[in-house]
Amino acid sequence: MIDAGLFLDAGLLPAMLIAVFAGLLSFLSPCVLPIVPPYLAYMGGVTVTELDSGSDARRRVFVAAVFFVMGLSVVFLTLGFAFSAIGRIFLQAQDILLMVAGITIMIFGAHFVGVFRLPFLDREMRLEAGDQGGSAFGAFLLGLAFAFGWTPCLGPILGAILGLAATEADMAKGTVLLAMYAAGLGIPFLLVAAFFPRLKGTMAWMKRHMNRIERTSGLLLWTVGLMMLTGQFTAFSFWLLETFPFLASVG
Repeated sequence: MIDAGLFLDAGLLPAMLIAVFAGLLSFLSPCVLPIVPPYLAYMGGVTVTELDSGSDARRRVFVAAVFFVMGLSVVFLTLGFAFSAIGRIFLQAQDILLMVAGITIMIFGAHFVGVFRLPFLDREMRLEAGDQGGSAFGAFLLGLAFAFGWTPCLGPILGAILGLAATEADMAKGTVLLAMYAAGLGIPFLLVAAFFPRLKGTMAWMKRHMNRIERTSGLLLWTVGLMMLTGQFTAFSFWLLETFPFLASVG
């Protein structure tokens, strides 16, 4: 017999897994992955050639990348807290909120899969942080700007996770979800900064398969929306606990 209290906590696990994967897909999106090397080099105040060949340059870039990830994480955690608070306020209308969020996410997913195109999602807005290359504080500011203004690649996927946070109606859980999303997006930045020469081939392969990555992102979004509409998160949570009993200790 599964304890109800444990299940309430374990019910967050599917959303956490999806949030991490969504962050990774955001990193692999067409307007993020191609600019990662020059963006990291700019933040560290080095050239891409130095990033490729110099260990000292990579150390500088890694430090800048840490502050960059801190900047974007601050924004995502704040958004997670805020959307969870909104969900808590509208707790009485939780079923309606869940339905609206699920339908919206499925529409975003259909856009990325290519069923139809939404023109406003094909426009890109980038917030500029000025000439801040080569400093930790500048990298932090760029992280803030990145989190606030990089659309459409972040917008729909991030919107799916914010929808999940709102339906949780718990500020701690919502913040955790956005922390997982920030980890999925931020950790690859740190890995590229630390191991750029070894990862060049992998990144080149990803660029060649960008269309498939975008369709995978759309399929993830559509699936998340469908699960929200049909209540499959609950079923998935039970399956996780039955298949991996040690997860019950999370509660």
